[in-house]
Amino acid sequence: MSYAIVRTGGKQYRVSAGDLLEVERIEGDKGTLVEWTDVLLYRTDDDTIIGTPTVPDVKILGTVVLQARRRSITIFKKKRRKNYIRTKGHRQYFTRVRIDEISAN
Repeated sequence: MSYAIVRTGGKQYRVSAGDLLEVERIEGDKGTLVEWTDVLLYRTDDDTIIGTPTVPDVKILGTVVLQARRRSITIFKKKRRKNYIRTKGHRQYFTRVRIDEISAN
């Protein structure tokens, strides 16, 4: 079984064909094709290729499944004895992508 390590949105993900991956928001509606060429490592059953810094001629192809926002988180700040309290909420956008194939030439 082959897999690759790809960098997107400032993070690194281990992907293989058929995986569902939640990444930082990328442009595109549901059904849009996504192509990543920023592959850091590619591994097959009998060989491992480590990029310097990226692996040439390897592409990750996927399809956007969902554009949504995560659950709300609460940011709470307080300084004791100073009458200082701040509460704020945040919901991060994300994109769910189905990995269709890892193509290597």
